[in-house]
Amino acid sequence: MHLPQFEYIRAKNLADGLAVLAEYGADAKVMSGGSDLLINMKYRLDTPKVLVSMNGVSELKTVEETADGGLRIGAGCQLTDLVANPAISERFPVLRDAMSAVGSRHIRNIATLGGNLCLETRCWYTNQSENWRMTREGCFKTDLEACHVIKTANRCHAINSSDTAPALMVLDASVVLASHAGQREVALIDFYRDDGVDHTVVKPDELLTAVLIPGSDRRSIFAKLAQRVGLDFAVGTFAASIRGSNDAPDSVCLVLNSVSAAPKALAESEKILIESGLTDEAIEAAAIAARKALGELTNLFTPSGFKRRLVKTLIRNALHELRDKVN
Repeated sequence: MHLPQFEYIRAKNLADGLAVLAEYGADAKVMSGGSDLLINMKYRLDTPKVLVSMNGVSELKTVEETADGGLRIGAGCQLTDLVANPAISERFPVLRDAMSAVGSRHIRNIATLGGNLCLETRCWYTNQSENWRMTREGCFKTDLEACHVIKTANRCHAINSSDTAPALMVLDASVVLASHAGQREVALIDFYRDDGVDHTVVKPDELLTAVLIPGSDRRSIFAKLAQRVGLDFAVGTFAASIRGSNDAPDSVCLVLNSVSAAPKALAESEKILIESGLTDEAIEAAAIAARKALGELTNLFTPSGFKRRLVKTLIRNALHELRDKVN
């Protein structure tokens, strides 16, 4: 498969790149690593008229400490570099673990943090070659108001597969979205939409430029299951953080991903653990509550029944491991 025709513009700096986005809007796509975008372009799922390369933009490749002990991470930083960064490993090991789980080392060498957070949703029906799709009906992602996975659906159920999103969400991270007109900060918990087509709040002329992680004394953990490590996207990812003791936690944050169009915060499970602590019984109840909270599950890539059982086991095992962690 070859790439469609497009105009290639290499941004000299951040302001230059934002000016191009302001001019072309939805007709432009930003490329930094390109590990996902170029594949989608070959599949004709993305056919931008203009491809804006931000590879040489130094403003997007910095890691800075903040006054509260947190970090400001440029969205254009390669994952391999961030995994090796001692500040991230020491302060936010859950993020290091999540980034280490992304693809293979070859992918991590080119993939960026911003790219992983903005990863396009995926569906077994749509993420096929153009020739394959031409022999079948369209869907919400292409040219028809229909979902072929959940026939009664009124929106796209393609899956969000970002590994870094749940880890950053349990760290209470936010992102900076910049445009030619200015910038805004959005909490990552509010960044995603439960819609496989319009799956983030990023506007056509905006670019995710940085990730902000506040200082934290939370214990945290990340867990992922993929059929082939380094080759396949996850069939389930889970991140959790806790502040305080196991018996009486001050706060608990649990986020599940790779099961729906947006990362899912598990409010009922969090409530159980805050009220009862991390006892065996409470952990089991939280895992069961998470399974029930999944709602309508698609059969994307794995049977829905398997995914429900997977979620329960993934969460139970991760919470037991988190309980055993010490600050």
